[in-house]
Order: sequence, then structure tokens, then C-alpha cells
Amino acid sequence: MAELPVLLLIDDDTLICETLAFGLRDSFIVHTAATRDEAKRLLYDMIELPKIALVDLGLPPKPHSPEEGFTLVKELLEFSTAMRILVLSGQDSQKNVKHAYTLGAVDFIAKPCETPALKQRLQQQLDIIQRKDFPAKPKNCDFLIGQSVAMESLRLQIKQFADSPFSVLVQGESGTGKELVAQCLHIQSQRSHHPCLTVNCAAFTSELLEAQLFGHTKGAFTGAVVAKSGFFEEAGKGSLILDEIGEMPMALQSKLLRVLENGEYYRIGETKVRKSNARIIAETNRDLRQEVEKGNFRKDLYHRLSVLTIKMPNVSERDADKLLLLEHFQNFYADIGASFQLDAEAKKVWEHYDFPGNVRELRNIIIRLGAKYPKQEVTKTQLENELEIETFDKKNHSLDSDEAIAQQLNSGDFSLDDVLLEWERRYINVALEISHGNLSQAARFLGINRTTLYSKTQRLNKEL
Repeated sequence: MAELPVLLLIDDDTLICETLAFGLRDSFIVHTAATRDEAKRLLYDMIELPKIALVDLGLPPKPHSPEEGFTLVKELLEFSTAMRILVLSGQDSQKNVKHAYTLGAVDFIAKPCETPALKQRLQQQLDIIQRKDFPAKPKNCDFLIGQSVAMESLRLQIKQFADSPFSVLVQGESGTGKELVAQCLHIQSQRSHHPCLTVNCAAFTSELLEAQLFGHTKGAFTGAVVAKSGFFEEAGKGSLILDEIGEMPMALQSKLLRVLENGEYYRIGETKVRKSNARIIAETNRDLRQEVEKGNFRKDLYHRLSVLTIKMPNVSERDADKLLLLEHFQNFYADIGASFQLDAEAKKVWEHYDFPGNVRELRNIIIRLGAKYPKQEVTKTQLENELEIETFDKKNHSLDSDEAIAQQLNSGDFSLDDVLLEWERRYINVALEISHGNLSQAARFLGINRTTLYSKTQRLNKEL
């Protein structure tokens, strides 16, 4: 009998966790957590990362706001870009649904949801997991889809840097495909017949990450029952991809710098100097220069890593590729129903949409459209229902000038009610945050009574 897939459920309602864990026990190994921090601690201890996560938006310490859940969606994808994240929440406004999709969630399920219906939605995701977007060990770089100037420039950089002995830093927003470029750097190099290993720096505690990278001797720490080689040793003369390098603890950064400078490292619990011949490719969605200024990243390590830097283009910089990506993913997922067509107006919307969640968002939209409209023509309205066309923050980031206000009023879609509602939501969220969710204290900050604040939070959860 095949081992059941692992599912992570994050919800602060104990009854919901217990009920769903019981109802899903025949299909999944269910792990539960009540907060973001608890979920991350659980992930650190897991031998096998979950294939699927169910995330509530209203989590402590801000249960009346979706922000904690949104942040968790992003953090889970940093742990594993392959994880399928479904939002299960009562804060199911159209705005929240669209923003969750933009961040990388693959489905949004409104509470309450019957277990059989939830199982069906989860099974759909398991079916998709069976299909890899790209081969596990690709032989070439044909998976870099696109003919835009940005993509041609990217291919040229990869070709130039592939055989360099220096480390490469691949920077870019989440969902742009940094891991594919890292693989391509290895494939096009003379190291291609040697191993290419990947370690996610965000997925381990500091102690476990050190053991993963450098290895350890028998008895070096509790649980080290046998000696084990690390990634630097196992990579040999190949490539070692350090995913989410910006998450590497400061204590390990100096040890990584030593390896980069002279190839030397020690297994934990050993005094023998070992040498690494692996080439380092680091990936991050953070601005490491800002992290250096904040004191979160070593300046000397940043300069050593960034000898060669590749900046991943956002989909918004690749207008010429949007239809090519549409065709690619439709063909790839054809056997699970992504055989829809866009009508003329919908196609124009597709070409002009920015895809703030980048290729990951684009792919997930195609999968959703295929599930909703198999072998049908998708209209402009149907497509726009899946897109986060224009968020408040993008639209109103410069309200301090009369000119900006005039531009909004002339745009034709301005709503004073929406603006006032958004400002109200933001002030309430901040008040709840600084009061750690205490309604009475938050009400005092806002200068209103507790009953009024409660009514407003209930209304905002429905309207936003």
C-alpha cells in the first residue's frame, strides 16, 4: 500500500483542526498548527515536507485580518515552491480570494466546507502534483519559455556565466523561476555530468542546516547515530544550489564565506579540514543589499556571492512571452483539462495584465480556468474574475498630491466608498496588531467603543 501524502493544516480553531484531521485521515497524514510560528517550527522538524497545505487567513495574533494568513502563504512557498497551498477561510471576499491567488495559493475554499467536497478539491491538487512542470533532471534548457528581449538577455547571461568558476547569485521576485535558471547554469556548464544538488536555507533550523551542508560525525549531536556527509561533499565537482540564501542564519554565513574563499570546511564534531570543489549558485527573492544594511546579512559574503549576478525578469517585463507561456502550460496540462480558449477581449486582458505573482500565478490561473471552463471559450469577465487587476496599494500609493487624486478621479473607476473603506481597514488592522488582538485596547487606540469596533471588523471581513 502506497504511503499517504502529507498535509499541513493551519487553523487556530481546535474543533476545525480535529474535525478535518479525522475526516481526512484515510487520505492524508495530517499535521496541524494554530499559528504561523507553530507551522514553521513543525516544518523544521518534518523529515518530509507536506505536498499540500490548508491555510486559514485569520490567524493569531491578528485573527480579524487576513494579513497573517497571506504572510504564511508566502513563507510556505519559500519552504517549498512545489507545495500546493489551498486557503480555507471565512474571510472569503473577492479581494482576499484574488490576493491569495496572486501570492501563489492554488485554490480558495470558503468556510464552512463539507469534508467530501474538501476531499474532492484536495484530490484535484494531488492529480496536478503527479504532473511535474519540467523534467526532474532536464537535459537542456528548453524549459526557459519566451522570446522577449528580457528572456534573450537572460539566456545570454546563462551562457556567459555557465562555465565560470565563480559563484552566481540569482535574484528575483517569487514565482519568476530562479530555480530553473540555477539548473540551466549547471546543465550548460562542464560540470553537467557531476551532481547538481539543492538545499533550501529556509527549510531547516540553523543546527540542521549546518549538518545538511557540512555533514557530521557520529555522536556530534543528539540523533547523530552515524557519520554523514553533507551537501558540499556529495556535490563533488558539480553544483550546489543554495535556495533562499537570504534566510541563512548569521552563524552559518561566516562558514559559508570560508568555503567560498578557499573551499575549506569541517564536518560537525570533526577537526579534519575538508575541501569542497562544488560551484555555488545562490538564489534569493530578497534584496541582499538591504539585508546587509539591516545587519541581517554579512557584507563580505554578499560581495563574494554577487561576483556574477543574474536578475530574473518579472512577467510584467515579458509582454511578448505571455501568450507563449499560456500555450506552453495549456499543452502541458492538456490531459487534466486546460484546453480552454480566450476570446478576443480576454486575450487583450491577458496580454496587459501584470501577473504580480509572476509565472507561478500565470500557471495557477491556467489550471483554474481549465478546471472551470474545460473546452470552452473564456470571456473577459470570466478571466478578470481570476485576476487581481488593481489593488488599493498600487492604485493609491501617492495620495499625498492633488495631481495623484485628480488622476484617480479622472480614471473613471474611482469610488470614494472603497477608499474610505480601505483606510478604515488599515487603521483597524494596525490597532489590532499593536494591541495584540485585544479589542478593548484597540478600540481605545481608535477612539471608538468596543462594540463599534467589533461591528466594523465583522462588516470589513464580509466586504473586503
